[in-house]
Amino acid sequence: MWTSIVCYLVCALQVSAAVTAQESDSKYWIENGKRMLEKKAKLQLRTNTAKNVIIFLGDGMSLTTLTAARIYKGQLQNTTGESEHLSFEQFPFTGISKTYCVNSQVADSACSATAYLCGVKTNKGTIGVTSNVLLGDCPASVIEEHRVTSIMQWAQWAGKATGIVTTTRVTNASPAGGYAQAAHREWESDKDMIKVSGGQTNLTDCEDIARQLITKDPGRNFKVIMGGGRDNFMKQGLNSTGKRQDEDLILNWKNDKKTRFGDKVAKYITTREELKTTDMSKTDFVLGLFHRSHMDYRLKSNFETQPSLQEMTRNAIQLLQKEPNGYVLFVEGGLIDKAHHKTWARIALDETLEFSKAVSDAVALTSEDDTLIVVTSDHAHTMTMAGYPKRNENILGLTNSIAMDNMTYTTLSYAIGPKKSFINDTTCHRLNVTKEDLKQIDFEYPSLVDRQSDTHGGDDVMVFARGPMSHLFTGNYEQNQIALGMAMAAGISTNPPTSSTSTSNVVRLQFAGQTILIISMLISLMRIVKCI
Repeated sequence: MWTSIVCYLVCALQVSAAVTAQESDSKYWIENGKRMLEKKAKLQLRTNTAKNVIIFLGDGMSLTTLTAARIYKGQLQNTTGESEHLSFEQFPFTGISKTYCVNSQVADSACSATAYLCGVKTNKGTIGVTSNVLLGDCPASVIEEHRVTSIMQWAQWAGKATGIVTTTRVTNASPAGGYAQAAHREWESDKDMIKVSGGQTNLTDCEDIARQLITKDPGRNFKVIMGGGRDNFMKQGLNSTGKRQDEDLILNWKNDKKTRFGDKVAKYITTREELKTTDMSKTDFVLGLFHRSHMDYRLKSNFETQPSLQEMTRNAIQLLQKEPNGYVLFVEGGLIDKAHHKTWARIALDETLEFSKAVSDAVALTSEDDTLIVVTSDHAHTMTMAGYPKRNENILGLTNSIAMDNMTYTTLSYAIGPKKSFINDTTCHRLNVTKEDLKQIDFEYPSLVDRQSDTHGGDDVMVFARGPMSHLFTGNYEQNQIALGMAMAAGISTNPPTSSTSTSNVVRLQFAGQTILIISMLISLMRIVKCI
C-alpha cells in the first residue's frame, strides 16, 4: 500500500512541476486563450433540420460533479485534472437550465423528466401530467387535458424511430418521462401501485409504468429499450423473481412484435454476452433488461454479465442509424444520482466518467451535420468542493488545510447525508477524517445535516449541445425549453396529426387531380378545334 502511495505522490509532484514550469510563462495563457477564441470566432451556426436527436441525461450531475469528475479523470491518468475536459464539455454551445418544479424549489427526477422530455413543468413526483394532478391522484391523472405527450411521441408522429437506454430501471422516473403518464413515480409495477397507495386510492383507471411501456403509445413502438428493472415486467411465480400479479409483460412484448411486425426481428436479451452477439444491423427491436432492479455501479459490477452504458449506447445507435427518417434516443447515466444519495463521491465521479465515454461514442458514431446531441442533467446534488486544496491534490482525499478544531477535512463533502460531520451533538466534536479509509470504493463522505440519504440540490444545471440548431440551447432558461428546442431542431410538431388535417390533405390532392384532368381536357379540345 505504501508503495502505491509513494508512487502517486511522486507522479503528482512530477506532473505539478511540469505544469508549474509551463504555466508560469504568461505566453502559455495568452496563446491558449487566443487559440480558443479564434476557434469560437470561426464557429458557424448549423441551421439545417436535425435528422436525429440524442438527449443524454446525467441524473444528479451537478456543476460540482462535473468539476470534480474532470479532475478525477486527469488524476487517474497521472495528469493535472483541473484543466481536463469531459467529452461533452468540448461541445460548441452551452446553456444553463432552471430545474424547479411547479410546487417545489428543488426538483425530483419525475417532474424534471416531464419538463425536458414533454416541454411542461409539473408537480414533484408526477410524470407526464400537468400540475393539475397532485401526487397519487389517479382520477385526475386520467383526464385527457391533464395529460401531456413527450418528444418520443412527437417523433413517432413524424415517422421517426425512438428508444431509451439507462443504467437504472427502465421504469424509473427519468426514462418514464418519455412514455408514461402517472400520478406517482413509484407506480412502476402493479404490485407497487397497491403498496404505494396503501389502498387509499382507487387505481381502477390507472396503469402502472411498466405496463404503459409495453402496451401503450409511444412505449410499445420503441425500437430500443435497454436498462434494468426486469422484475417489474415478470409475473410472480415459483421460479420467478418477478413482482407482477397480472401477467408477464416480457411475453406480451414478444407477442406484440410478432403480431404487429411479423416480418421484423425482435430480440429480448438479459446479458452482456447476448448484447455483444446481437447483430444490430439485422435487428429491428431490442428489449434488454440486464438487472432485476437498477444496474450495478461500474466499480461494483460484474463486467462479464452486465454491459456498460457505453456498450448499450453504441448498440442502440447502431440499431437506430439504419432508420430512413431518423430517430430520437434518450440515454441516461442514472447511477450518478444513486451514488450521490449515498454520499459515495468516488462512485458518483466514476459513473460520470462512464457517462462521458457514452457521449464520446455517440459523437464518433454520428455526424454533426445531421445529428443534434444534447447533454444535460435533471437536477443537482448537495456535494460541494471546498477548502483551498493545492493544485493536483487528490480530489477524493484530504485538503492541506487545518480547521479551527485543529483537524483537516475532505475536499468533497455533502450538505446533507447519512454520515454526519459531528459525532458528538453536545460538544460539536467533528469527525476525524484522517482516521477514515478514504480509499474504500463506497466511502461515505461527511455531511453537515444528518439524514438517511442526500437530497437533491436546487442549483441550475448545465446544458451542452452540438449539431443542427444547437445554438438554441445557449443562455439561461426554463428546463421545459429543452424538449421544445429539440423538437424545433428536428422539425417535428408537438401536436398530433388530426383527422381534419388528413381530410384537408386528401381534398387538396383530389382538387389537384381534378385540376390536372380539366387542363388535359381543355388542351385536347384546343387541339380538336385547331384541326377543324
